[in-house]
Amino acid sequence: MAQTVLIDVVAGVATLRLNRPDVLNALSVEMMDDLARSLKQLKARGDFSVLVIEGAGEHFMAGGDIREFATHLKVSPESRLVAFRAMIEQYINPTVVILREMHQPVIAKVRGACAGFGLSLMLGCDLAICSDDAKFTSAYTAIALSADGGMSYFLPRLIGTRKAMEMLLLADRIDAAEALRLGLVNRVVADAALDAETAALAERLARGPRHAYGEIKRLLHGAYDKHLEAQLESEAEAFARCSATTDFGEGINAFLDKRKAGFIGR
Repeated sequence: MAQTVLIDVVAGVATLRLNRPDVLNALSVEMMDDLARSLKQLKARGDFSVLVIEGAGEHFMAGGDIREFATHLKVSPESRLVAFRAMIEQYINPTVVILREMHQPVIAKVRGACAGFGLSLMLGCDLAICSDDAKFTSAYTAIALSADGGMSYFLPRLIGTRKAMEMLLLADRIDAAEALRLGLVNRVVADAALDAETAALAERLARGPRHAYGEIKRLLHGAYDKHLEAQLESEAEAFARCSATTDFGEGINAFLDKRKAGFIGR
């Protein structure tokens, strides 16, 4: 059986590929397990500076595997309650937490369908770039489900509660242009250019000040849970830690020498 998640690391850029293209990379329990384990392994590695998450084939992820969900209909509602809660707590929640805890920037590279947990996964990444033919939907209410994967957390923070409520309740499909307008993605490019544009963005980040990127991620992800005074203190601590790095010295010297900085990630 083919691996449902593939990992590749080249020149400081790690790529995680969702690998069930025949079913639009629909999320099976096997893929949930592989995704959680793969991200845990990547988090423990120190040989890359940026992570790109993509789908194999023509789609990012079309949500959960409905055929697999259907196998649970033969058991009691009480058994389904236990099974689905355990599934989410064992696989989905750790995946989202690891994405947030990784100090490397994470880029979602999206083409085709991005639905259900696929949308949650994209929202959990730090940056998102998509092809102009990408389509987005929360999808959950189409099968009488609420959200998972942090969608109810990320979505209102990105687009506001009113619009998030609309996306979750109605589950309408939106195109790439609307996703850009709402702030769900950072960039929209022609499908033929998606690979090159994502590679260029990843390479740019890979050459950047890795420690500073990690501090920026921590500051932004923690900002909603703190009062201003606490966030100011966090900024002071992060700024001071950055000032103690080799990259800070390189950045200062490069500015004074009027040359491009050569950061080394320390």
